[in-house]
Amino acid sequence: MPRRRRTDAQVQADRESTRLATTLGGEVRATRRRRRVTQAVLGARIGVGQGRTSELERGAGASAPLDTWVALGMALGRPLAVGFSRDIVPDAPVDAGHLAGQELLLRLARATGRRALAELPTRPSDPARSIDVCLRDDRNRAIIVNEIWNRCDDVGAAYRATNHKIAEAERLAVLAGGDGPPYRVATCWVMVDTAANRHLVRTYPELFAARFEGSSRDWVRCLTDGGRPPIPPGLVWLDTRAGRLVPVRRRR
Repeated sequence: MPRRRRTDAQVQADRESTRLATTLGGEVRATRRRRRVTQAVLGARIGVGQGRTSELERGAGASAPLDTWVALGMALGRPLAVGFSRDIVPDAPVDAGHLAGQELLLRLARATGRRALAELPTRPSDPARSIDVCLRDDRNRAIIVNEIWNRCDDVGAAYRATNHKIAEAERLAVLAGGDGPPYRVATCWVMVDTAANRHLVRTYPELFAARFEGSSRDWVRCLTDGGRPPIPPGLVWLDTRAGRLVPVRRRR
């Protein structure tokens, strides 16, 4: 009967077991010597011979039962402590959708030759006043304020916060203009395409239409292809699965 191929987890487990056994064996040997106890005496305390105690101290204890290591710890006055480490691959962060939006906008900015900054503070004394992704479009002499929403629980507060950031970005626009005319400030909301966000936009269509008068299709072209930023503010969807921006279709 052919032998089954060992899985990657089993191979890694063997390596880790050998490493742990070597570490534990060295600790046992060092502690035993500090206690001035012979291998034979220590072995007798846990019910094994002097030869097996020597093997364990040399790191040949990967297959030793857990209770053997527990007994060694108790016999030496150093109880064994065992626990799982932190996750090697952590769970997705709470703001995964927000991070995906920043990642996409930064990648698109690089592809379209724009300078981009993430979490740009418009008022350093207030960490909440940071633009999610700020784009400097030298070709069209514009500063583009992009606000990314994974979830929007207070639309009014979100509007007001964006307005403050736009007003503060005007200062950046003046500085960017140098000796020439100042850059203009354009703004776009990037909402993660979730059922909750779609329900929000469907429930208050007039409110969102009044706030974001710019063509969503033109804003997608602007951010994706480097087109001229529309003057009115815009609203676009972020499809995190496809990794792209999608226009918001408004009901007529």
